[in-house]
Amino acid sequence: MKRTMKIWVAVLLVAFVNALTTSVNASGKKHSKYPNVVIIYADDMGYGDASFQNKEAKLNTPNIDRLANEGMAFTDAHSSSGICSPSRFALLTGQYHWRRMHDIVWAFGPSVFKKDDFTIPRMLKEKGYSTACVGKWHLGWEWEFSSEPTKLKRGFSCTADQLVCDQPIKDGPLAQGFDYYFGDGTINFPPYAFVENDRFVQAPTVALDLSGKEIPEGHWEFRKGPMVKDWDPYEVLPTLTSKVEDYIGKQSNEQPFFLYFALPCPHAPIIPNKEFVGKSNAGAYGDFVVQTDDVVGRVVKALEKAGLDENTIIIFSSDNGPELYAYDRVSNYGHRSMGQLRGLKRDTWEGGHRVPFVVKWPGKVKPSTVCNEVVSQIDIAATLADIVDYKLTDKDALDSYNLMPLLRNKKHDTPYREATVQNTFKDRFAIRVGDWVLIDSYSGEHTRMPEWYGERQSYETYKKTNPGLLYNLKEDPSQHNNLFEKHPDKVKEMRELLKQYRESEMTRQ
Repeated sequence: MKRTMKIWVAVLLVAFVNALTTSVNASGKKHSKYPNVVIIYADDMGYGDASFQNKEAKLNTPNIDRLANEGMAFTDAHSSSGICSPSRFALLTGQYHWRRMHDIVWAFGPSVFKKDDFTIPRMLKEKGYSTACVGKWHLGWEWEFSSEPTKLKRGFSCTADQLVCDQPIKDGPLAQGFDYYFGDGTINFPPYAFVENDRFVQAPTVALDLSGKEIPEGHWEFRKGPMVKDWDPYEVLPTLTSKVEDYIGKQSNEQPFFLYFALPCPHAPIIPNKEFVGKSNAGAYGDFVVQTDDVVGRVVKALEKAGLDENTIIIFSSDNGPELYAYDRVSNYGHRSMGQLRGLKRDTWEGGHRVPFVVKWPGKVKPSTVCNEVVSQIDIAATLADIVDYKLTDKDALDSYNLMPLLRNKKHDTPYREATVQNTFKDRFAIRVGDWVLIDSYSGEHTRMPEWYGERQSYETYKKTNPGLLYNLKEDPSQHNNLFEKHPDKVKEMRELLKQYRESEMTRQ
């Protein structure tokens, strides 16, 4: 009798919890109380590579454009860094990367996380979400070796025999709050193998060998190291996309899920699949962007097929600006991956970190809206915390601002955020306040700009004796006119504020 009573109590408790975490939408369908969240994170896709915001683009991105038409497009959104690992860390933790790191995680590098770091998947898992990461991790693992690997200037080198492949790989995505992971780690770094959760799907047993594989652009990106026999880089993106479709197809309307789909494209090596070759007027890279857009469309279709699209937030963005090959694309095809912006990946110029950013949330975000406020990817953390009623402590998501007032299109008299700090490499910082940006260095350049391009764009170059750079981006979005000498008070004010941010304690702003 007592056992029967306990069973009934358990059943009623489960029903009560389900009632608290589910609701009914306008069409009468039962769905979770909280929305599903899908972040699609492109790799090295420039501000001008999304056709909805670059009318002169030599390619089309209809699926990304559709997200913008059905949601909100941000014209002044930024990644934390001009390179990938730091931006990924910042997005997942809601804090500026420079509080922890500057460089990328090189081959066989350790995890960048600390044991008690706040992360978006940990937060959402605590609120009852199923959490998954598919694709490029690039934030380090605790690799195990049978003998000491060779220490390189950046990262490590090892043979297939040295890499332990029959044990769990620790300190990866599962250690940061994800229930499930599938990916290749980083497409251009060893080991060249798929990992599911914390184990190799197939052990890499040979050295990198891509003979017979045509790589249109960026072949040098493949670093030497262990590879699964007959590994085909052209199968990576299709495999990841299929895994995402499978994952979405297994989800239900009753438990919310968080999916972080970190694409390996259109990062070099540039390897569009055959069906996309020639689909753009911007060469192989343009074709790869078209394939990237197709992947976005497949994710949306999977959500629709599963009946999950009405209660899903989709966020699309990129980790930084386009790679150095973008200059040649301007010359060869007339396509500007950076749009009207100055600079590319790694630069402190706008083109290094201003990126496409779109949020679609049916019934919550008004379709075809455009937001011109300065926002950052680190703001995703505080925004999701608000949506799922999660109370952030003063140690959580340290630099994140809640985007909900903007997503709701609420009018406000004061700036959305006090300032945004931009940085890629140590001791080269910029700070954005309203329309003004101060680059506290002699130049914003790291990726060398060709002379012909500088002359065509009428860009001035700067020597190391230059005291700094100040631009009004509302009047000069392409950063032609340095106003540093004309506004000493503004420079002083912004330098002081930048100093405060850099020296601020590790608590929420």
